[in-house]
Order: sequence, then C-alpha cells, then structure tokens
Amino acid sequence: MSEHKPVLHLSELPLEVFERGERFADAYAAVGALLGLKHLGVSYDVIPPGKAICPFHNHHANDEFYVVLEGEGTYRLGEQRHPVRAGDVMGAPAGGRDTAHHLINTGSVPLRVLVISSMREPDVCEYPDSDKFLVMAGKAPGAEGQASFRHVGRRGDGVDYWEGE
Repeated sequence: MSEHKPVLHLSELPLEVFERGERFADAYAAVGALLGLKHLGVSYDVIPPGKAICPFHNHHANDEFYVVLEGEGTYRLGEQRHPVRAGDVMGAPAGGRDTAHHLINTGSVPLRVLVISSMREPDVCEYPDSDKFLVMAGKAPGAEGQASFRHVGRRGDGVDYWEGE
C-alpha cells in the first residue's frame, strides 16, 4: 500500500516555513507529493503580509496556476500588476520574460493560495529583475528529492560554446 494519502485537509498539513531577507517568506506544504502526484505539482502556501514566495520569474517549460483562498495581494505578470483577492485565479503560462510572474501579499492578513504547476523537466527559469537564470534537470519542479543538475547564473556570464574544448 502506498504511503501517500488519498485525502488531505489544508488546515492539517505540516507546513515548512522559510524566510529570505526582507521580501520573501512562506509557510508551505508540497500537497502534490503528499498525494502521490507525479505529473502535477501542487503546493499550499501561506504568505505573510508584505512578503512574496519567490522572486519575479518565468518558466520556459512549466505552466503555473494560482488559486487565492484567503487574503489579498498583487499579482505581477509581465509589465502589469493586478489586485487579487479570495476567489481569484491566475495563470502563468510557460514562455519568455513577458510571462514572468510574482505574487505579493499586499493585505493585512496571511495570503493563502494553491499553486498548481505542470511537472515538465528540464526547465529553465529566468529572473528579469536580477538578470539571473536557473537550469534544472533530473527532477520536475516541485517533485520530491534533489535535481541531478541545478545551476543558477547570470545571463552576462555566458561563455563561447567551444571554450575549453
């Protein structure tokens, strides 16, 4: 029998908490992994007021879908900012920098969201605000375990294809 549960209640999930600097914090659970999902990533995130889960970014291989369960925030997609509240859903399609996205809790209570994503790998993420990129392979985003290849760099650090050969 599988160790995954067929039914979970959001209020009973064991949440992992992290904080990074002044702008990023979250309490989250990898719901998809707990349910045994292999090709669909699902996380439950509780974002404190004034914080975001992660930097402004886009995925080249994965779509993301957000469901706001409670609270208010600002959804940044490309050059636009959209106010969001409980009951709103947002999509972040795979693509270039025009699909970069970021969810910020601009309300006064925790922002509770479900984040759902395709689990395609390898994936390349770009971070337009800092001009960084992330390449990850060997583990779909949101899957359990470590990626067999993960590299973060800056676009300006590129080398010639034949260098060192």
